[in-house]
Amino acid sequence: MIHRKVLILAAFTAAVLGRSQAADIAGRWKAEFDTQIGVQKYVYEFKVEGGKVTGKASFERENAKGTVDLKEIKLSGDDLSFTESLDFDGQEVRIDYKGKVSGDEMKLTRQVGDFATEEVVAKRAKEPAAPPPPAK
Repeated sequence: MIHRKVLILAAFTAAVLGRSQAADIAGRWKAEFDTQIGVQKYVYEFKVEGGKVTGKASFERENAKGTVDLKEIKLSGDDLSFTESLDFDGQEVRIDYKGKVSGDEMKLTRQVGDFATEEVVAKRAKEPAAPPPPAK
């Protein structure tokens, strides 16, 4: 009887701990989405070190390319949010992202100031496999 209770408790603990664990977002994520100003291409890159998440994004939009640091990154379970600052004609526009991570996909809602809301799907960029060593 005690053995059965221990097994049930262990299973319950594993289920609870598994749910509270943050999703794995480390790595590169690619997205391409249509907006009011045309198609935008993004590569989001996240790093996780000591429980802290940092990130940056590289983008192509309206004949412009650049890189921006992502701020206020919060990851709780599979819920993700972060912000990006956009310089638009000398004015800083805040872009808020909120969404969920599921395996190799992020589904995000992107709120661009008071101007627009866009749906973004980013896919994890698979790193190419290392080539085999040359035969001797």
